[in-house]
Formats: sequence, structure tokens, C-alpha cells
Amino acid sequence: MNITALEQLKITDDIRTVMAKYVRNADYKNFVELANLFTESGTFTPQDVAGNALITMNGRNEIAGKITESVGQATAIHHLFSYEVEVQSFDKVHAVFAMEDRLIRPENEESVTLTDSNVPTFRTLHGFGHYHGDFVKIENTWYIEKLVQTRLKLDFTY
Repeated sequence: MNITALEQLKITDDIRTVMAKYVRNADYKNFVELANLFTESGTFTPQDVAGNALITMNGRNEIAGKITESVGQATAIHHLFSYEVEVQSFDKVHAVFAMEDRLIRPENEESVTLTDSNVPTFRTLHGFGHYHGDFVKIENTWYIEKLVQTRLKLDFTY
């Protein structure tokens, strides 16, 4: 692989932009736009602190639907911090982003229990961890192929 330093910087910035769009769309509850950042068959798996999958979502429709159902009317706050980007080729990247998120449901909203999920019914969520992502470039656009959200700390109120 002969990628110049400048090309690596451009790819790194492109991946940072994809993840910035991911958290912005999460915060504004634009879950269809968020899901469109994934490949058609992309996967998203949030985990608990022990590394167990809370849920695995496959494909854009399921990602948008399950996140919509889970978040409801909650205020969503997502932050990305440090990052590591490993450029594997001109069209394949692996990256890790440190993250923090909060979901705060309004008092008048009932908590939801997701089907096919280990996500507990909660009033608020506050988590710290990392997004581990595999990204692919298709027709000049970067997409998330696989995203796993690992947790260092995850607090719920009920």
C-alpha cells in the first residue's frame, strides 16, 4: 500500500467527519440520516461494561428503527474525544473513538423495553467508552460497515 502522508491525513479527516455526523444525527434524533452513514448491511452493536451485546442491529432500517424506539423523546447528548485511525487501504479503515453519551427521558415519557434486546428499561443513561468502527469507501463516499460501542462505565436510573 503506497498511501502518502497527505492522503492518510485526508482519509483520517474523512472518517472523523463521518463520526461527527453520526453524533450530530444522534443528538438531533435524525436516525434515518444516522443509519444512512452505514453500509446497506452495516451493523451496530452497543455492549455493556462486561462486553456483552445489549443489542445487535443489522442494516440501515433496523438501525434507524431500533434507535428511534430506544431513544423516544429523550434528550440525547453524544461526545467524541480522542481517536485512532488505522488506514488499511484507500477504501478500508479501522478507527477507535473515545466517547461519552447521555440519554435523559422527559418525566412524562414512559420507559420502553426493546424487543430482542438486553437494554434495561431506564429513565436516564450515562455512559463512557469507545466506538470501534470499520469503514469502507464505496463510490467515493465513506460508510460505517461495522460499529461496536464498548463501555468502561454505564450508569442507569430507573
